[in-house]
Amino acid sequence: MTWRWRYENANGGEVVEGVSPSDTFPSQADAESWLGESWRELLDSGVEKVTLLEGERVEYEGMSLRPE
Repeated sequence: MTWRWRYENANGGEVVEGVSPSDTFPSQADAESWLGESWRELLDSGVEKVTLLEGERVEYEGMSLRPE
């Protein structure tokens, strides 16, 4: 299976305009590493939260990109 991010707005709706589709990654670690490098650009593009998917299975969802 491959891993990918789903981009979401503050209400949990999917963001597709203004952002490139998520890359796919061979592992969870690769996906998380990419997000660690890219979250600021996503936030600037209107993405507030992300959900990590393995295929269609949700690993975790609604993770905020805003620093606490």
